[in-house]
Amino acid sequence: MTLTIGDVEHVAALARLGLTETEKERLRDQLSSILEHIAALNEVDTSAIPPTAQVIAQANVLRADRVRPSLPRETVLANAPRQKEGFFEVHAVLGATDEGDA
Repeated sequence: MTLTIGDVEHVAALARLGLTETEKERLRDQLSSILEHIAALNEVDTSAIPPTAQVIAQANVLRADRVRPSLPRETVLANAPRQKEGFFEVHAVLGATDEGDA
């Protein structure tokens, strides 16, 4: 599949890219080449391959959960821009609070 300069200009406009004529021609060639590779891949029969197939076996590597002491609350909150009653205080995300914060 060969793209036209108009196709490249359309994609560039969607991506809000300003391209020179040289860049348009270069991208036309490169994008056309990519589409040719995709077309070749589409011809391969993958009906017997499950959609989650992997080339190598994978397994989750998990560590055992262990209870350990955490940092002191004062240390954690030391650099917090705002805190209230031992907790981080943040601005309301979805609307105003009782105090009128937005």
